[in-house]
Amino acid sequence: MNRRQVAPNLWQFALMPRDLVNVYLAGDVLIDAGGRLGARRLIGALGGHRVTAHALTHAHPDHQGASHAICDSLCVPLWCGQGDREAMEKGDLTTLFPEPDGWIARAAGRLAGPPQPVERVLVEGDRIADFEVVETPGHTPGHLAFWRESDRVLILGDVLFHRNPVTLRAGLVQPFESATFDPDRNRESAAKLAALEPAIVCFGHGEPLRDGVHFRQFVAGLGPR
Repeated sequence: MNRRQVAPNLWQFALMPRDLVNVYLAGDVLIDAGGRLGARRLIGALGGHRVTAHALTHAHPDHQGASHAICDSLCVPLWCGQGDREAMEKGDLTTLFPEPDGWIARAAGRLAGPPQPVERVLVEGDRIADFEVVETPGHTPGHLAFWRESDRVLILGDVLFHRNPVTLRAGLVQPFESATFDPDRNRESAAKLAALEPAIVCFGHGEPLRDGVHFRQFVAGLGPR
């Protein structure tokens, strides 16, 4: 597992090669948890770091799979957006997909981590560590991003990818429509984040991007489906 400091008080833990799946430690809050099979490795990698809470950008299985293990092992509360809360607490993630009866939703259900109570619902403007919560629905109903204005650092989950997790090709790309609850709203969320003019963008999939102009240009070029 590769660990790097992206910015002051922000660590990236790359759970797979090529930064294919990432989680972040913002101050003392762990953002996302990766898949359930990596729980033990992630808990070991967090040794020496203080963790007081665990927040999700969204409750897809490659982000919440190890959440129960993290919360149980480190004795920390789980926080997420309202739109993903029920899925996380019931352990039924199929409702977060555009076709709950489709094969992608069913596969996600088999890969999901155990259910976990959500102790706090995060809403627009809430603070976690020194980041501000930004509601970014679309990829899932309750998707969240995290923004630090002081140095213009953005953690955006899966609003966009910086590496295609299937082809492994690097570069900005929209998340798969087959796994995105509402692609149109997701593009609106991307535009909302681009308007912040971030200098560093951190992704669930792909290495951090330190070219805010390129990020804004890519988002500006997103057209309708």
